Amino acid sequence: MRTEFTAAQLADPDIRESNQILRTCVHCGFCTATCPTFVLLGDELDSPRGRIYLIKDMLESGRAAREEEVRHVDRCLSCLSCMTTCPSGVNYMHLVDHARSHIEKTYRRPPMERAIRAVLSLVLPRPRLFRAALAGARLARPLRGLFGGASMTAKRLRAMLDLAPEAVPEPGDSAKPTVHRAQGPRRGRVALLTGCAQTVLAPSINEATIRLLTRMGIEVVVTAGQGCCGALTHHMGKQGSSHTQARRNIEAWAAEARGEGLDAIVVNASGCGTAVKDYGHMFREAEPGLRDRAALVAELAKDVSEVLEAFRYAPVRERPGIAVAYHAACSLQHGQRITGVPKALLERAGFDVRVPSEAHLCCGSAGTYNILQPEIAGRLRERKLGHLEATGADLVASGNIGCLTQLGGGMPVAHTVELLDWMAGGPAPAAVAGLRRPEPATSGAPSAA
Repeated sequence: MRTEFTAAQLADPDIRESNQILRTCVHCGFCTATCPTFVLLGDELDSPRGRIYLIKDMLESGRAAREEEVRHVDRCLSCLSCMTTCPSGVNYMHLVDHARSHIEKTYRRPPMERAIRAVLSLVLPRPRLFRAALAGARLARPLRGLFGGASMTAKRLRAMLDLAPEAVPEPGDSAKPTVHRAQGPRRGRVALLTGCAQTVLAPSINEATIRLLTRMGIEVVVTAGQGCCGALTHHMGKQGSSHTQARRNIEAWAAEARGEGLDAIVVNASGCGTAVKDYGHMFREAEPGLRDRAALVAELAKDVSEVLEAFRYAPVRERPGIAVAYHAACSLQHGQRITGVPKALLERAGFDVRVPSEAHLCCGSAGTYNILQPEIAGRLRERKLGHLEATGADLVASGNIGCLTQLGGGMPVAHTVELLDWMAGGPAPAAVAGLRRPEPATSGAPSAA
């Protein structure tokens, strides 16, 4: 694609990079076939190619964002399916991130939309506030009928109430800074990103991760000072907030790596993993010390499935006789390009793994998308649930808390690591317990080679 940025514009590192990305695009349109919003809406401007044209014009002109660009960029899920499909290697992720940052700086949204976005960016990254907000949402649910009407504000308020769970689990101790010692000889040492929303919605995921890794002889460190990965605010264009959150994590993990050392930084929410693995790019223009620490953290970041495979996960229970529909989170299959490992681990654990049709399409969660774009998210959810149910599986497994929350209320759902922990000697996750199946026998095999 031909671009016409001025020399002055290209002095800006973000413009310089976006220019290179734009020039990589050859207009082929392969991306349109795998873009969820284009598949649903059929509008070229709601495809990656159409958005690229809008972003190019917006950035090249140097003007403030207009409503048309904002509307179509906002509808992008950042599922990154287009990047998997693109034969030219267009880094759409970094381009749309730059567009969102430009929109945030130059476009003034309607007051209610600004308020909702401000609340989401304040509450979701902070577990205590999020827990309190969920308690308030449960109390407000009987008043849902007061938020009637067809306005986007009403739809967003209803979506927030609908997504709030009936009950919130007790927080437990898995997010508290500590060192979880390896059982038996220590084979490795990792840090764990405990996350923000996940610690409130499903602390069982971190608990299963810690149990499984320590049984495999891996010491797990929950560092003080870590917090939200920054992805939630980053995808709303709030670059200052996201960089502050990311930098806090970088300093905490880099200090641990310089101390006793780390084999990996384990991330069990793939949306967070995609963000942490991009820290090197995020801080590419920072001062040398921070830039180097960010690159180190990005290199150490691994999805939990990658770590389990590297340390040779093995089950100890007999095959459970359960069919699992594997839902590949977009952030894992497209953002991190991890496709086969989670399925292979589930099969090794003894599950009958089934892959639904349209496995490449998003479920509609996408961070805060299911709140900010509830209609499109709802249509994607129903489409995804239909394909998952068609597999005839007993439950759904996925590696991302956002997907599990979005798909809840349909088939039973469990995080992949919860199922793997169970088959390696841990307790049955709630989704399995609800199936009322007999507990598989322990074979006596070791949980790690």
